Amino acid sequence: MKKFACIFPGQGSQAVGMASPFLTDPLSSEIYFRACETIDLDMMKLISRGPEEQLTLTANAQPAILTTSIAAWVHIEKAFGDEFKPSFMAGHSLGEFSALAASGAIGLEDAVKLVRKRGELMQSAVPEGVGAMAALMGGSDDDLAKIIQSASGDDILDIANLNAPGQNVISGHAAAVNRAVEMSRDFNFKRAVMLQVSAPFHSRLMALVRAAFGEELRKYSFQNPKFPVVHNVNAEANDDSAIIGELLAKQIDSPVRWVESVQLMINEGVEVFIEVGHGNVLQGLVKKIAGRDWNGSILGVASPGDVSAVIDALK
Repeated sequence: MKKFACIFPGQGSQAVGMASPFLTDPLSSEIYFRACETIDLDMMKLISRGPEEQLTLTANAQPAILTTSIAAWVHIEKAFGDEFKPSFMAGHSLGEFSALAASGAIGLEDAVKLVRKRGELMQSAVPEGVGAMAALMGGSDDDLAKIIQSASGDDILDIANLNAPGQNVISGHAAAVNRAVEMSRDFNFKRAVMLQVSAPFHSRLMALVRAAFGEELRKYSFQNPKFPVVHNVNAEANDDSAIIGELLAKQIDSPVRWVESVQLMINEGVEVFIEVGHGNVLQGLVKKIAGRDWNGSILGVASPGDVSAVIDALK
């Protein structure tokens, strides 16, 4: 079997109807039922029928995305049994919790409760309009650093996501983010887009949320993951339960080091990446990071029927 990694999407991958491939399947339906019972949210109705604005709320989107990823994951486990041994697991921001749940470091119910609380804390981090985020694409890292230095002024402005070469997200005070978007044109960035988010995620403005979520994390027990999990904050693989809580708390106000995370897995010989859950954003990012010289495969499991392609890819 080829060396492979499983990756899990983060917030923004949610969509009304994303559970449709799973709801008629007993194995997946049980996952949704357990999650709904845990946080007293009719997630199946929300994901199936919306409304979209309710699903997009951070406190709802986070448990919905995690549950959908695990609903896909159980089909992969069923198909392979004990032979399924990823070399690495990783998730983008929220997706790190999905990776930990899939690897057995935390149970489904505890994971759902944690991300629900995480979403509530993040959603109320700063008053509406104070913070913002924007995606800057098609520019150099050096120019991005210059923009952040010039645009920040007395405000907070940070790199939130290092997603792919020339594709980064900034976060902080709304005024500083807007200045950075304007300045990006002077530096010939190809595109700059304000993101529709409820708070400035992965910036220093989330410091109080980090402290509060750290307190919440101390209520939970983690197990050593069955497969090494590459964490966002340090782009390092870990299978020690003792430091998981600390790394998850730190993630709140630290950048998502996705480029380095993917590069680590490729350098360690990963030949196949499997995105587990709804959407294909991570597949696109991995393709950009890997570059043309990498001869591996990238595919996704967003329905039970997608598992057969995984079986073929890993032969």
